[in-house]
Amino acid sequence: MIALSLAEIAEVVGGQTHDIPDPSVQVTGPVVRDSREVEPGTLFAAFVGERVDGHDFAGKVVEAGAVAVLASRPVGVPAIVVADVQTALGALARHVVRRLGATLVALTGSAGKTSTKDLIAQVLRNKAPTVFTPGSLNNEIGLPLTALSATEETKFLVLEMGARGIGHIRYLAGLTPPKVGLVLNVGTAHIGEFGGREQIAQAKGELVESLPEDGAAILNADDPLVRAMASRTKAKVILFGESDEADVRAENVRLTDSGQPSFMLHTPSGCSDVTMRLYGEHHVSNALAAAAVAHELGMSAEEIATALSEAGSLSRWRMEVTERPDGVTVVNDAYNANPESMRAALRALVAMGKGRRTWAVLGKMAELGDEALAEHDAVGRLAVRLNVSKLVAVGGREASWLQLGAYNEGSWGEESVHVSDAQAAVDLLRSELRPGDVVLVKASRSVGLESVAEALLAGGTEGEVAAR
Repeated sequence: MIALSLAEIAEVVGGQTHDIPDPSVQVTGPVVRDSREVEPGTLFAAFVGERVDGHDFAGKVVEAGAVAVLASRPVGVPAIVVADVQTALGALARHVVRRLGATLVALTGSAGKTSTKDLIAQVLRNKAPTVFTPGSLNNEIGLPLTALSATEETKFLVLEMGARGIGHIRYLAGLTPPKVGLVLNVGTAHIGEFGGREQIAQAKGELVESLPEDGAAILNADDPLVRAMASRTKAKVILFGESDEADVRAENVRLTDSGQPSFMLHTPSGCSDVTMRLYGEHHVSNALAAAAVAHELGMSAEEIATALSEAGSLSRWRMEVTERPDGVTVVNDAYNANPESMRAALRALVAMGKGRRTWAVLGKMAELGDEALAEHDAVGRLAVRLNVSKLVAVGGREASWLQLGAYNEGSWGEESVHVSDAQAAVDLLRSELRPGDVVLVKASRSVGLESVAEALLAGGTEGEVAAR
């Protein structure tokens, strides 16, 4: 964070100082909410969670070097006491962003946010110092914490924005007003909470409504609901996609023998070849979105193409590809799942597994509401249509719908199977995998299916998965 005195912070957040001998002492390190992340110069934000109260760690964090605690009650050590820590954190982030002078890039969408954010960051940091959202910390706590990690040297601040209802993105954009806003797509993720794709589009479009007249709205030309958002912004509109009308587009899209996308990148400033290190054709759209942002911020087509070709995966459990010594390839894409990302992952699996046996180990997709049965059924059917060698559906009711969809599409015998839990999936895979097989593991985060991939890579005993 930029250096601020405790007195300044108290004024910004409307708090009262307690047990602070010298209010002129400055916070020079990051703002953190995890006591394990404290370092000298830190401001520790004490949140009250369901199982842990951050206030209980106040003494420990000050001993570890924290300058003070941002708290909702006095804690016996230097503290700035506020009515609500989350609100105060947002106010502090808004103040710091205004002081920074960095160009703020915000992005949202139903699928691909984190992968695209990682691509944007890797491209932009070739031009200037860049700070970006770690992992998927894209909510009302994670976003301000990311913004507060920026320093005077930061030129680009890339923030992922998530939403679970109307007004969420408007709130986040108010905390950290973007200059460039990117909307990737409108899909079915969280459709059970929103009530329909139109409502999702309404929520995602709040990002472009927040942009200034001298800003830029980067919109997916291939998604009609996103493209229609052009009428909701005062900013310049830049379209990306495979459409001929896109300002930034891809031509001659193909996959390498290992399933990595290659294409000709076209931008208003020129064109250049890209061959990505990531796996799956769905990353072409993510790459074009990143290229559109980078073009708007002054990078040439050649610079963008080089950076995209060098970019890797920065976030865990997102198409992590690991080959075991016996030649089995494990694709851990178990961080989260929705219908769009499931389809993309299955197509990537098939592309990677040409001439090899392919396994799709799939679990529940959460928050689909009334669409849950139809969407799980459709994914099971798609696995059969793509000729995946074997579908392993893991878990309860939703997994049975996956297997039923595969069965109704014509997957009989042992081509698809429903198992009760992750341990049963590991037991099955260990007994049946052969050298050269490719295994995709994917489900919503709440399922915890990453333990299957970890067990396959670690070896281990039968009790290992349950212990995790």
